[in-house]
This record gives sequence, structure tokens and C-alpha cells, in this order.
Amino acid sequence: MLEYLTLILLCQLAGEIFVTRLQAPLPGPVVGMLLLFLFLLFRGSVPEALGRLSAGLLNHLSLLFVPAGVGVMVHFELLGDDFWPLATALVLSTLVTIAVTALVMAALNRTGSAKPLAGKVRDE
Repeated sequence: MLEYLTLILLCQLAGEIFVTRLQAPLPGPVVGMLLLFLFLLFRGSVPEALGRLSAGLLNHLSLLFVPAGVGVMVHFELLGDDFWPLATALVLSTLVTIAVTALVMAALNRTGSAKPLAGKVRDE
């Protein structure tokens, strides 16, 4: 499992290096996640150990928000100065995300590409 944690961190490092070198307007971890996704596409499946590791990380995801929460509190005054532009951006981006998700799901349902989640849903 340690090798897959190393793989995740190396993908993040590669993403950071890529973004820094090219001065791309993207977060390095997003590029690293894309690199990991491409690796998994090339491999054809997700290794079982990587699946267990990622499930463990997702179970403790809330711990990763502590530094972000501290950053918000430290820069609270700065955020207050730009409250309306930030609030507008948050509301609009949320609405766009909901609309795009609805359009993608509608397109997948029309083509029959949407697959039900694993497990059965009981009608109660």
C-alpha cells in the first residue's frame, strides 16, 4: 500500500512541477490527479490496494480541510473586502455545476451509457 501512496504523492509532485515550469493557471494537484487518471486508464483498472488506500483517504478527508479553514480565518478580513465578488462567483459556479451535471446525466440517460450504482435499490 505504501507504493500506491508514493504513486499518489509522485503524481501530485509531477503536477506541481508541470504547473510551475509552464506557469499554467491550474492547481498542481489537479494536474497530478489527471496524470494518475491517465495512468489508471493506461493500466485498464484500479489496483485493489490503491482502491483501499483511496477509500481510507476519503474516509478521513475532513482532516484535510483543517488547513483551509485556518487559512480562511487568518485571511477573514481580506475575504470580507471582496465578499460580493466571491459570493457571486460561488453562487454562479454552483449553478453552472448543477446545470452541467444535469445536462451530462440527461445525455448519458439518452444514450444508455449511464450505469446504475452497485447494489440494488429497494422500493419502500
